[in-house]
Formats: sequence, C-alpha cells, structure tokens
Amino acid sequence: MNSENVVKHLRLLWRTDRIIADIRLRHLLTGICLRAFAALIAAFGLLMLELSAYFALVQIWSAIAAAAILGAVNFAIAAVLFIIAGRAPSGRDIELANEIHGASIEALQLEARALQAQVSGAVQHPLSTIVPVLVPLIAIIVKSLRTKNSAPASSAEAPS
Repeated sequence: MNSENVVKHLRLLWRTDRIIADIRLRHLLTGICLRAFAALIAAFGLLMLELSAYFALVQIWSAIAAAAILGAVNFAIAAVLFIIAGRAPSGRDIELANEIHGASIEALQLEARALQAQVSGAVQHPLSTIVPVLVPLIAIIVKSLRTKNSAPASSAEAPS
C-alpha cells in the first residue's frame, strides 16, 4: 500500500464529490428559480381569472373574454416552465463525474485490500516482517562489538 496513492485517490474522490454536488446544486437552483417564476405567472393567471369573473359580473362580454384568454395564456406559460424545471440535469457532466467517483472508490478499495493483505501476512508470519529489520541490526551490533574488542587490543599493544 502506498500512502501517496491513498492521498491521491482521496483527493480525487473529494474533487468528484464536489463536482457532483455543484452540478446537482446548479440544477436545483435553476429548477427552484423556474418554479418560482412559474408560480408567479400562475398567480397572475389566477388574478386574471378572478378579474375576469369580476368583469363577468360588471359587464357581459368584452373585458371578460380578454381577461380569460390572458389567464389561460399565463397558465400555459407556467405549465411549460414547470416542465422545463423538472427535466433531468446534464447527462454527460454527471455521468463523467460519477465514473471518476467510482474509479477512485475502486482504487481506494484496492489500496485497502493491499493493506489488509500486508497486515494479515504480518500477523500470520511475524518473523517474515521482523527478519528484514533484524539482519541489518545484527550486522551493526556485530560490527560495533568488533570495533570495541579491537580498540582495547590496539591500546594494550601501544605501550610496549
């Protein structure tokens, strides 16, 4: 397991999660804005229908037809805006971000499996992990003992 690979994969995972969240947030904000505008137009349509009912009571034909037609057009515009707001987000962007996200998750899982194999190998065969450390350590100890033994011998020969 390489810690650099783990950090690289975690950064990639973090970036793709940010991209996915950004795409979804933009889609959500666009949908909310369009729905709010559609609700405003629908409110105007309702106002026009109410105005047409008022004119129906006051006058019989001309103002009624104009207000009713305007109210119907406002409702049609609001329906079109609701349909546009409900469409799915851009397919290519979210698919690419999801693909990169999945690849980084798979890479992290591979690194975790490698770490698990190393740990289980160390638990099953502890000497196999200790021997590479012990051999150089034993060589250093033997070398230091030889230099200590040869140092008193050379100092004993010097006074003669």
